[in-house]
Amino acid sequence: MDDADVIVVGAGPTGSSAAYHCAAAGLDVLLLEKAEFPRDKVCGDGLTPRAVAELVRMGVPLREQDGWIRNKGLRVLGGGHRLELAWPEISSYPSFGLAKARQGLDHLLADHARAAGAKLQERTTVTGPVRDERTGRVVGVTARTADGEQATYRAPVVVAADGVSARLATGLGRTKRDDRPMGVAVRTYFRTPRHDDAWMESHLELWDGAPGRSNLMPGYGWIFALGDGTANVGLGSVASTAAATHVDYKKLFAAWMRNAPAEWEFTPENQVGPVRGAALPMGFNRGPLYGDGVMLAGDAAGMVSPFNGEGIAYGLQAGRVASDAIAQGLARGTAAGRERAFATYQRRMKDDLGGYYTLGRLFVRLIEHPEVMRICTRYGLPRPLIMKFTLKLLSDCYEPRGGDAIDRVIAGLARIAPAA
Repeated sequence: MDDADVIVVGAGPTGSSAAYHCAAAGLDVLLLEKAEFPRDKVCGDGLTPRAVAELVRMGVPLREQDGWIRNKGLRVLGGGHRLELAWPEISSYPSFGLAKARQGLDHLLADHARAAGAKLQERTTVTGPVRDERTGRVVGVTARTADGEQATYRAPVVVAADGVSARLATGLGRTKRDDRPMGVAVRTYFRTPRHDDAWMESHLELWDGAPGRSNLMPGYGWIFALGDGTANVGLGSVASTAAATHVDYKKLFAAWMRNAPAEWEFTPENQVGPVRGAALPMGFNRGPLYGDGVMLAGDAAGMVSPFNGEGIAYGLQAGRVASDAIAQGLARGTAAGRERAFATYQRRMKDDLGGYYTLGRLFVRLIEHPEVMRICTRYGLPRPLIMKFTLKLLSDCYEPRGGDAIDRVIAGLARIAPAA
């Protein structure tokens, strides 16, 4: 009675990764997407080397003629300093990043999953889980199709990759943890001469504009060139808990643009589209990652890094790891064996990222103090060794085993940090 071996809810990078890898493993995949491609998502559009490595594993074409622009590393500005930090040369990841607007990236990855054999069904809104009446285990989903009809789809396992809203997880009672970091980001696009910049640019001095006094915020502004005549320009901030902030981020962004150098041409006339915002759930803020037939992945599981707001790399990784657990589970001859294999998904993700995310939570608690942020910006940037360490830590581009002294320090810290 099943409609597929696996149902994937959401065709963003996370869902498309899961669908691609499952299909490549020979599984029958149903990929459900509520929107219709091409569609936009709020994002910085920049991909770190860690994300690039996942795209390489998927066999995604990464040539310039495919709409990508490569970048050498990160240009950091703050405290009167300007520093260019090249992506590190390590064996685990390539030494370049990429950028591509999400409107094109998500469409590309969904088509890539479809080419591998996944069945993509757009304009299909998942409305809830279907449970086995006897065991309570999830055995499918209900949905509203493009023609407004109600439908039921069944499969032995469901991957919930439905983004920040996490409607499927919420419907199962998997509520978010308020003690985990939460970020907020706003962005828009500008036509600009900077569209072919070879560096991703980060501005560390964001002032909250509080009446009578202005504090340095824990976050950064960015300029990511897209190579097509435009750049993605935005800013983001983070808090150590999910408590609501009272910062008007769009107003903050407008103030930054008013003070931008004239040669950037970030003017209202050159703005392409509105300023849009989104929440960034961080540090595994929802779980369990697997239980009762449902795997949570990407933003639905809070897989955004507290260090830098990066989510695509971890979503792509989660899709790959989930697909391996699913393929192994469906090959088992018993229900108990299947569940043991499915459960490896959570263990593998927590083993790899749990300690790193814990360090990220500590990092956020530190930089929430304006004085700490000011000292780091003013006195840390002029010191190349500190900045090399910072780049590897914040971008998660270090050798987990081996590497240089900096890699070994970061890997050691991540191993001893509790993966809560």
